[in-house]
Amino acid sequence: MQNNIRENIEAKINQKLTEAEYEKLSRWFVPIQLESKVQFVKEGQVSRNLYFVDSGATHTFIVDKKGEVHTVQFGLEGYWTGDMYSFFSGNPSIFNVETLEPSTLFAMKHIDFEKACEQIPKFELFFRILVQNGYLSSLQRIAKSFSEGAEQRYLTLIKNNPALPQRVPQYLVASYLGIKPQSLSRIRQNLLKKK
Repeated sequence: MQNNIRENIEAKINQKLTEAEYEKLSRWFVPIQLESKVQFVKEGQVSRNLYFVDSGATHTFIVDKKGEVHTVQFGLEGYWTGDMYSFFSGNPSIFNVETLEPSTLFAMKHIDFEKACEQIPKFELFFRILVQNGYLSSLQRIAKSFSEGAEQRYLTLIKNNPALPQRVPQYLVASYLGIKPQSLSRIRQNLLKKK
């Protein structure tokens, strides 16, 4: 297991893992190398793994009845991804997750996740904080979609993820913002004019 997971956990909980905790945790993560455009979580199938993005980029999305893609989340280095609804409930996935560039992921099976939470309290604390922060971010994103214009949402997105516009196709950024690609193009042109 790469040190990136260890650093990710330790930074969130503001505590160090012991070598024994790290060694045990390492056994439960399986490295996966994927090329670009590989869908590794599919709507309608039970998602039995949770993934840590060690390198590369992913996007989580749904496809509506018209066949339009709606991006829900991007996963860059240090992000956790997958369909948590399916992972925790055992029900079929409601999301799809696909790589946007060649990626190295670390997968953890549900049974191993349960063992990790039971045997390593720091991991359980980490995940509680991770889910709590994710929930709050989702609420904030929903609130901002009602209270802020698309330009402000775009500015916030790139402020929080400066590398995103260079690594993610603009039509997916537009999808994430809930706007058409032409609207994002206009926003970007207006921002360039303001400089």
